[in-house]
Amino acid sequence: MAVTIILSVVIPVYNEELNLPMLFARLYPVLDALGRRYEVIFTNDGSADRSLVLLRAQHAARPDVTRVIDFNANYGQHMAIMAAFERVRGDVVVTLDADLQNPPEEIPKLLEKIDAGHDFVGGYRIDRQDSVFRTSASKLINYVRERTTHIQMTDQGCMLRAYRREIVGAIVRSGAINTFIPALAYSFSGNPTEVGVKHEERHAGVSNYSFYRLVRLNFDLITGFSLAPLQIFTMFAMLCSAGSFLLVLILAYRRIFLGAEVEGVFTLFGILFFLISVTMVGIGLIGEYVGRTYQVVRARQRYHVREMLELTP
Repeated sequence: MAVTIILSVVIPVYNEELNLPMLFARLYPVLDALGRRYEVIFTNDGSADRSLVLLRAQHAARPDVTRVIDFNANYGQHMAIMAAFERVRGDVVVTLDADLQNPPEEIPKLLEKIDAGHDFVGGYRIDRQDSVFRTSASKLINYVRERTTHIQMTDQGCMLRAYRREIVGAIVRSGAINTFIPALAYSFSGNPTEVGVKHEERHAGVSNYSFYRLVRLNFDLITGFSLAPLQIFTMFAMLCSAGSFLLVLILAYRRIFLGAEVEGVFTLFGILFFLISVTMVGIGLIGEYVGRTYQVVRARQRYHVREMLELTP
């Protein structure tokens, strides 16, 4: 008879060989002390360092609770988590970063909220150990998200979160390609909550999230859960059209009653270039939504698992 797993811990891994030994040393004692049957699922997201070697060694050391998904290439954190979500066995699923900025010792805080009846628990970082630029950018993005979507999260960048199995199942069935998993969970949740968690400096290495990837992630979040960008652009385009029509009337009046003005050509060029740039922004915005639709309807395989390390239940 298959053993019932209570807790699944999902950890995406990309070039984290310097952090994994410390993560193993801190994570497993915390989980062992919970007194619950658990599993840890690592997804090796195409690491180019020795991360897979260390994951193999950990699986060999703790084969009863350690499972490893090995991607053939780098598909991104979202796909790494989704691959694990599709294979979890626990009634409760916790996601965690491998860089130790989210301390494993904080996991019991999330489980207390789950035990209290919540189906989705988001962590928010207390005393963030990030740069001023990154913290300020995060606050700005949070503000934009709150004004353009219905998603309410204090700290959307915190990976330490807990989900009931039914929420994870709903996320998997959604077939989402590149949208934000915590936002999906919030939209499916009936009783979400948040809890403050400690935040530590990165143990070793550098962040795998460049500024471009952070912008890309948050743009996916906004366009994936709201039509507000299109609606704002439409309203702005209507104002530009009204202003342009008014300008045409003014220029026509001046030409008829005051005569032709050569200097006005440069003003017209400036207005024309501005309107062209607005049009290009609109085309790009529409293309973003069309591209998201295309990625879903083409039904292409989202990732390829090269190897799965686990004990057969």
